[in-house]
Amino acid sequence: MDYGRYGYRRITALLQMEGWKVNHKRVARIWRAEGLKVPQRQPKRRRLWFNDGSCIRLRPEYPDHVWSYDFVQHYTHDGRKFRILTIIDEYTRQCLAIDVERRLNRESVLDRLTDLFIRRGVPEYIRSDNVLNHESRYIFQQQLSFPPIGGEKISLLFV
Repeated sequence: MDYGRYGYRRITALLQMEGWKVNHKRVARIWRAEGLKVPQRQPKRRRLWFNDGSCIRLRPEYPDHVWSYDFVQHYTHDGRKFRILTIIDEYTRQCLAIDVERRLNRESVLDRLTDLFIRRGVPEYIRSDNVLNHESRYIFQQQLSFPPIGGEKISLLFV
């Protein structure tokens, strides 16, 4: 049973409802002796802005509106690393691609995205949390836009 943000007062009330003969002072004393605390309230999810305040987090409105990609890195039992590239459609939460390789780089991402563009069409936005400097971001944007697929422009979003 998960009690979430229950403190000693609420636990006292629950115990009393179940028929226990305890008062709040005893429960509070046991609560402190065990080192229990009420978990901190989780912050409400807010809009994400770029450092210059120019972009609000875009919420997907229909399938193939916003895709996201990310890298995950793990190690095998013998200590060698491998990386996983995941691409999802944010609206449907459908996984569009999972690539597992020892090495994944920008060309791997571009190859997989190009393949998905051919099979599924081009999304309006692609979101990534990978931090690129301005020059790399510009080059990546140019490579995604050339050659134009169906004359459609893709915008990159960085979280």
